[in-house]
Amino acid sequence: MAKAIHSMIRVLDEARSVEFYDKAFGLKVADRLDFDSFTLVYMSNDEAGFEVELTINKGRTEPYNLGDGYGHLAVSVPDVASEHARFEAEGLSPRKLVEFKNDGKLIAKFFFVADPDGYEIEVLERAGRFQ
Repeated sequence: MAKAIHSMIRVLDEARSVEFYDKAFGLKVADRLDFDSFTLVYMSNDEAGFEVELTINKGRTEPYNLGDGYGHLAVSVPDVASEHARFEAEGLSPRKLVEFKNDGKLIAKFFFVADPDGYEIEVLERAGRFQ
């Protein structure tokens, strides 16, 4: 059976992205592989074995075009309201906190935030299928 291990995104500024993912989600650099034309930075925390792989193409100066195919990465937290307040205090510009319902039944509580390169990240409260 397959096991998801990482998701890769291309970023323009390594330091800015590493700082964002650390501040926002407590992800730390687990490994950094430097090559002639690019660098790979793997970020993770003790909550899960899944990693975010940042790819930095050396010499790139223009922001990446995210196109219309990318959706979002999702993470779960124990208390989404307190995380939303923390993101605001950290200056991370989270969007509004949402209660998502279907036929009056609460499905999820979440907010979105964009990383420095514009990648969308959904922050969900751990409940139901979103553990």
